[in-house]
Amino acid sequence: MVIVQMVCTLGFTQSSPSLPAYKDPSLSIDIRLSDLLSRMTLEEKVGQLLCPLGWEMYEIHGSEVHPSEKFKQLIKERNVGMLWATYRADPWTKKTIANGLNPELAAKAGNALQKYVMENTRLGIPMFLAEEAPHGHMAIGATVFPTGIGMAATWSPELVKEVGQVIAKEIRSQGGHISYGPVLDLTRDPRWSRVEETFGEDPVLSGTLGAAMVDGLINGNISRKNSTIATLKHFLAYAVPEGGQNGNQALVGMRELHENFLPPFKKAIDAGALSVMTSYNSIDGIPCTANSYLLNQLLRNEWKFRGFVVSDLYSIEGIYESHYTASSIEDAAIQAVSAGVDVDLGGEAYTNIYRAVKEKRLSEAIIDEVVCRVLRLKFEMGLFENPYVDPQIAIERVRNANHIANARRMAQAVSYTHLRAHETVL
Repeated sequence: MVIVQMVCTLGFTQSSPSLPAYKDPSLSIDIRLSDLLSRMTLEEKVGQLLCPLGWEMYEIHGSEVHPSEKFKQLIKERNVGMLWATYRADPWTKKTIANGLNPELAAKAGNALQKYVMENTRLGIPMFLAEEAPHGHMAIGATVFPTGIGMAATWSPELVKEVGQVIAKEIRSQGGHISYGPVLDLTRDPRWSRVEETFGEDPVLSGTLGAAMVDGLINGNISRKNSTIATLKHFLAYAVPEGGQNGNQALVGMRELHENFLPPFKKAIDAGALSVMTSYNSIDGIPCTANSYLLNQLLRNEWKFRGFVVSDLYSIEGIYESHYTASSIEDAAIQAVSAGVDVDLGGEAYTNIYRAVKEKRLSEAIIDEVVCRVLRLKFEMGLFENPYVDPQIAIERVRNANHIANARRMAQAVSYTHLRAHETVL
């Protein structure tokens, strides 16, 4: 936090009278970041911390895609800096092959949204587009791989890294930047409803495969056009809820947290992961989305994690509505951002931050630290200079012959492992 505060309070130097320093790629990111922060209103800062659901933000007109009126309104009223699942298609989103985005249209949609933000906001800060990607990009036409528990059965970091590389290439070529995954929850209770997303119960295997997936997703460095920001899910002890009920409290002690549940995340962060998602559960009565020990003391101070933390969907509201440890949604927002949650996924909680700061119940210095973590990664990815993608590349890259071959190799390895296991039992 001290480092962030220093960076965000530095003076800035403009390279020319007509070009703001934050738009000058020849300057250091520290200088650009400091300059941008100094120009932002509190409303604009809070907007960078909001991540609404993205699949309602576009309209398809023949072969073209345009921003929806809902998107335009969100940008006007809330200065939104991030969207989640813009390209997603499933029964929940009600997006299908008939009304959703194929890879070409997805790239056009990302370009249209970026263009609108760059040209119709005061500072022209590019958007982050985060996409669900536990075993392939959850979008029409993308390459599908075996689920996490299947990939774990291969015991192959090499194959898992290849999967990460394919996912990153397909997401970035369509204009996305953040991949949600890998899932590093340790499954110890088969009653829990999300076992198939994980790499299983063993911390060594989960950490090894998680680090391999992250290695593939970042593909060397997030500044590369084939790289994504990997988001580790879910922090922490989410897969061992009381009674197997999703989101219930986790009955684990500090020793078990440090011996089993934390090491996979540490290994993946050391591999380069720059985003972590909180979980719905509580530990020792403290919601994980409001746990300052986990997010500030351990993650940032001890592990030196320099990325950003995102809530799980509506989990900030859950501090008030499910865990009852906040007196209101506004109090839940104050608890979450103070504990180290940078981005509010899908919810309305962080829209209360502006009032909390104005009423002196929350320091604007905290908001400056938080927004710096998000903006720094936008600079590092080069989005201020290159916010757009080529739809033709998306056509050529997404689910191409090489990626299908990757998926086949992984599926064959899963099948072989299961066959050998069956023969051993017999």
